[in-house]
Amino acid sequence: MPSAGFANRRALKLVALFAMLIAFVAQLVGALLPVVPLFIAASVVNLGLDLYLQHKQPGLLSLLGKIRLDITVRQLIRDMLILVGLLHIEGINPLKEQAPLTIGLLVFYVAHFACQAAAVMVRRTRTLPFLTRNVDASALRLTKAPPRLLARQTGRRLLRFSVPTTLGMMATAITRDALWGGVGVIVSLVLAVGGTVYLATWLLPKKRAVNEQRALEWLDNWLAEYQPTVGMYFSGGTTSAYQANMWLSTLAELEGKPIIVLRERFMVQKIDATDIPIVCIPKVANLMRLEHSALKVLLHPANSGKTSQILRIPSIKHAFINHGESDKLSSCNPYAKAYDEVWVAGPAARDRYQLADIGVEDKDVVEVGRPQLAPIKAYEGAPKGEYTTVLYAPTWEGWDGNPGNTSVILAGENIVRELLADPKVRLLYKPHPMTGSVDPRAGAANSRIQAMIAEANAKRSGARPGPEAAAALEARAADLAALTTSGFRRSADEMERMLVQGAPEEGRAAAVAAATAAWEEAYWASFPEWEHLIITTSRPAIFACFNQADVLISDVSSVVSDYLSSEKPYAVANTSGMTEDEFRTNFPTVRAATILTPEADGVAGLLETVRNPERDTLVQARRELKEHLLGPSDPPSLARFDAAALALRAEAEERRIRMEARLAGVPGQREEGTEANEAQEAAEEMELDPAESADPVEPATEPAEAAEAADAAETGEPPVAADGSEARARV
Repeated sequence: MPSAGFANRRALKLVALFAMLIAFVAQLVGALLPVVPLFIAASVVNLGLDLYLQHKQPGLLSLLGKIRLDITVRQLIRDMLILVGLLHIEGINPLKEQAPLTIGLLVFYVAHFACQAAAVMVRRTRTLPFLTRNVDASALRLTKAPPRLLARQTGRRLLRFSVPTTLGMMATAITRDALWGGVGVIVSLVLAVGGTVYLATWLLPKKRAVNEQRALEWLDNWLAEYQPTVGMYFSGGTTSAYQANMWLSTLAELEGKPIIVLRERFMVQKIDATDIPIVCIPKVANLMRLEHSALKVLLHPANSGKTSQILRIPSIKHAFINHGESDKLSSCNPYAKAYDEVWVAGPAARDRYQLADIGVEDKDVVEVGRPQLAPIKAYEGAPKGEYTTVLYAPTWEGWDGNPGNTSVILAGENIVRELLADPKVRLLYKPHPMTGSVDPRAGAANSRIQAMIAEANAKRSGARPGPEAAAALEARAADLAALTTSGFRRSADEMERMLVQGAPEEGRAAAVAAATAAWEEAYWASFPEWEHLIITTSRPAIFACFNQADVLISDVSSVVSDYLSSEKPYAVANTSGMTEDEFRTNFPTVRAATILTPEADGVAGLLETVRNPERDTLVQARRELKEHLLGPSDPPSLARFDAAALALRAEAEERRIRMEARLAGVPGQREEGTEANEAQEAAEEMELDPAESADPVEPATEPAEAAEAADAAETGEPPVAADGSEARARV
């Protein structure tokens, strides 16, 4: 639910939009009558409001674009009305004075469209068929981007360059002297022509990157030199990057040379700080080049429509590692049977797949544990301080409308109300980042919960850390930002970011880990122990919150499974409509939990057992459930994960050897991996005519896909902060 301040700002901008439309009418009336004061005021206000909205609320102006009243049309109408107004003002000779102004204005628009054409060509020449991060790609002749105003801000460029013309024409309307209008037109023309010429210099060989063919050749050579052994493949939306980020530390620890393969250009900057080379390959045709690389294993933390495209490569073995395990149906997606193997944490997930009966064979399920859980601290008994720290971390509402997915809607406010009523409770509230993205009720409940927490904090008081704590946090944040982000100029485009985010310095990963730990320590120290916290940012991460909490309250989600590694007490809200017995039977992860009703019954008893561990009857159940969910502690999860990766790589290598042997014995074979070749092999085994058995070869990429990539290249630049601050991105 938007805040009152946000709603007021939105209303103000809507008023500005309507005022601009009214200004058009006023400008027309002032030009035709003519009423010179009205004409001048409306002309200036009209342009000023358009400039304001272009900077502050471009989304509102996009509504005008849908009815073909885009920026170019609006400015043409404004200039036309100015010329009409000058024509009706006595004292201005239409032939001797206004005609040159009209011709000059037409030449200005020609220069504007020429600049736009140059901008399109420059953007296309600076759009490589792939993007990289943590890779030295200087051989591609990467250069800094042209000014943002010239290359990518068409609307702002036209409006700003039109300001001298508008001011000059208004001066002419006041003085009846066409000289002022001529000066304004000349200034605008110089800006447009000069901008076009300057922008065109990026088309010269010195500033131009290599063409697509040479870029792809460079990629092939880099892959041959780097020799990646295991990779993570990821495709998703703007809010899904956390699904990949949770696996970065594990991927970095694996034996061999890891790589991250992405499909969406914007995702390159969404991946957290890492030293692992990142390659984004949007087009399917270019993605197929991985078939000829040393890469033999790809790990998949999520399913997506584009996952099927990489699965076409037979020389690579694929394992689904998921981005968290829970008892929800989403953890047993039938898509999983498309992978060579499905890696799960422990026996519980193996059983879950067999019970789901979705076609995943038991032999393809590999138990690897959850290696990223190593930072979670073990249970140490009753709370040591004055306050009992409760972490309420509900999941989001999901796509299927099941009321049992999230407790936020039906139980969230009741749970928080019960916790806030206990004077010895300190609440950490960390909702799922996608809360409210599907069901507005979840977003509204989330806002009300945050308001309740803020109100409770206002009623609390006590000693606070001194200013040195805030200073320490600011210093640690600066240290971490220096290691994990890159400063970009406002005009930086994808190519310039590739240039800035080249090969990382040696030892940076260890420095980032140390800086993150120092930041987390300073973060918790900057708040008094009695203050409730609302944590909606990615940092501190959920595991850091686990280590602060004495008890967790959550929903049926992977958060529960991960928290169990600490063996601390936890509770799960039952908003499914089932009885408690049915709830425990259907969801194994809650078998060692305290079950809370939608009315929050059970919160008081939960707090009592947390403060008095001798009354905790679920200690042994949590220990047993931990092993059932996450597998044994020995050997360590990372060792099991690495062994699984090596074993899958060995299978891929064995397949390569078999294929080479088969190809060597069958003359005239095409290169392995093509669909036609596989059809021919199958036909020979069945003694059929290959032409009759082969399916048509699917095109490498769809026309719509190519168009989408081109659109993303031209318009998919990340937004720049309205306050003009430099953009920053993950290293």
